[in-house]
Amino acid sequence: MSGYPEDLILCVDVGNTTTACGLFQRDGLLIRTFRFRTRADLTPEELLLLLRGFLDLFEISPRRVKGVAFASVVPPVNKTWECVVKRWLVKEWLVVSAETIPIPVCLKYPWEAGADRLVNAYAAWNRWKRSAIVVDFGTATTFDCVSSRGEYLGGAIAPGLECSAELLFRRTAKLPAVELTPPPEQALGKDTISAMKSGLILGFVGLTEYLIQRLRQEMEGDPLVVATGGLARCVAPLCPSIRELVPDLTLEGLFRLYRERTGA
Repeated sequence: MSGYPEDLILCVDVGNTTTACGLFQRDGLLIRTFRFRTRADLTPEELLLLLRGFLDLFEISPRRVKGVAFASVVPPVNKTWECVVKRWLVKEWLVVSAETIPIPVCLKYPWEAGADRLVNAYAAWNRWKRSAIVVDFGTATTFDCVSSRGEYLGGAIAPGLECSAELLFRRTAKLPAVELTPPPEQALGKDTISAMKSGLILGFVGLTEYLIQRLRQEMEGDPLVVATGGLARCVAPLCPSIRELVPDLTLEGLFRLYRERTGA
C-alpha cells in the first residue's frame, strides 16, 4: 500500500443513524473517511468484516491502524466496538465521555451530554480559541456553546432535517418522499414537492437562525458560529449567521483528543 504512512489513527463517531469514520496520519492529515448505517444488532464479526471491507477498498492494511478514538451516542454498540478494537486492532483506545474530555463541562448533569456534542465543543475551541456555537446537522440538530475560556456551556437540541422529512412522508397519506437537495429557489412553492422542500429546508434555516440569535444573547462576547454534520452543506449556506463550515469537525476533534491524551 504505497502512498500512506505506516501509522494511522482511526476515529469513530457513532451516531443514531450513521457511523462516521476517519483515518488520520500522525500529523493530523485526514486521508480517508467512510460512513455506514449504525446497527445495534451487528455482531463483532460482522463489524470486523465491515471495517476490513472499507480498509481493503482503500488498500490499507488493518496493521497500519495504531490507535482508535471512539465517541458514541448509541450505548448498545459500544461493547461490539470494544471487542473488535481490542481483539483485532489495538489494545488501547480512547473512549470519549464527560470524564475524559479535557474542557470544563458546565452542565447540571455532565454525564448526560452526548459524546459527539462534547467533541464538537472541544474541536471548536482547539481550532479557533474563542467562544463558539457549533451547529451539527445530523439525526438531531444540535447547538453546542463554548465560552471564551474554553468551557462547554450546553446548548439546544432540535429535530434533524432528514428525520423530519421522513416523518412527514410516513405520517401523511398524500405527501411523497423528497430529496433535500438542492434547496428551493423560492419559499412560495408552486407544487407539492417544492412546497415540502420550502417548508423543510427553509423552515430549518429559520429554526437555525432563531436559535443562534437566542443563544448569542445568552453568551458573552460574539461567538463564532460553525456548522458541521452530514446535512450541513444543505442548510449552512442559507444561514447568514454561520461563518465556518467544517463537515468533519467531530472526527477532527476525536483525533485532537487522541493526540492530546496519548501524547502521540
